[in-house]
Amino acid sequence: MVPSIKQMIMKNDSSVIEFILMGLTSQPELHLPLFCLFLVNYIITVMGNLSLMNLICLNSHLHTPMYFFLFNLSFIDFCYSFVITPKLLMGFVSKRNTISYTGCMIQLYFFCFFVYSECYVLAAMACDRYVAICQPLLYTVLMSPRTCSLLMLGSYLMGLAGAIIHTGYMIRLSFCDSNVINHYMCDIFPLLQLSCSSTSSNDLVSSICVGISAILCSLVILMSYGLILFNVIHMSSAKGWAKAMSTCGSHIITVGLFYGSGLLTHIKPSSSGAVGQGKFFSVVYTLVVPMLNPLIYSLRNKDVKLAVKRTFKRITN
Repeated sequence: MVPSIKQMIMKNDSSVIEFILMGLTSQPELHLPLFCLFLVNYIITVMGNLSLMNLICLNSHLHTPMYFFLFNLSFIDFCYSFVITPKLLMGFVSKRNTISYTGCMIQLYFFCFFVYSECYVLAAMACDRYVAICQPLLYTVLMSPRTCSLLMLGSYLMGLAGAIIHTGYMIRLSFCDSNVINHYMCDIFPLLQLSCSSTSSNDLVSSICVGISAILCSLVILMSYGLILFNVIHMSSAKGWAKAMSTCGSHIITVGLFYGSGLLTHIKPSSSGAVGQGKFFSVVYTLVVPMLNPLIYSLRNKDVKLAVKRTFKRITN
């Protein structure tokens, strides 16, 4: 897919061959503390998601639909961290934080791919939780390996479609004069602000793509949890309540953080203050959420804790 992107870029007639990323802040005294902070974030994100993927692979009792989706969520967050964080860290230690035009478009492509994929994976996980709680006797039939694989394939295909559409429309634009991106990465709206050609079609396409994904995924998640809540209310035992809440709690936290910060980021900024807020919310869903996901699912999950103990025993024995 990347070679096709490069071919499209070669046909672009922009005079800009590289962009300058302004980063998170223009205050030099904050660069070192922020570098250390996000370096720790990067290490925890990579090690946390890699560890969770290894635990799921090595422990047979985690070979269930729920952990199949969790494995893919960790895989997306693991890959996602390599798209954004290294360039962010370089910006804190380099005098001039530049990225080539080609590199910028490739970063935008993979950024869109992983964001859209994660949206649909979270929606698929909500469906899985609905079936597990509301249709427990049919769980193994409804959430068969084939069904889970198709849901994941659909999630990645939607991510691929979103990435191709956004990047394709961005490559059509011309960048003539300013090459300073008021952001720490190549995101859609900061790039649109630099274009010297009409961006009306890009604005429309971005609104449609983000809107469709947000509405579709939100409806699936809300309907799933609405049915779960209805089912839980009619449960007679307090144990059933507790089990349902523990099963869904981690996913609800992840969904709230990811969708909340993501939607707030993609509300087009109209002032310099709004741009700063956009950067903050962007940090939450590009850097904080991928770091927190393995912690949220590990600390609140008895199966994962058991897998950690078993794995440590294997290593020490």
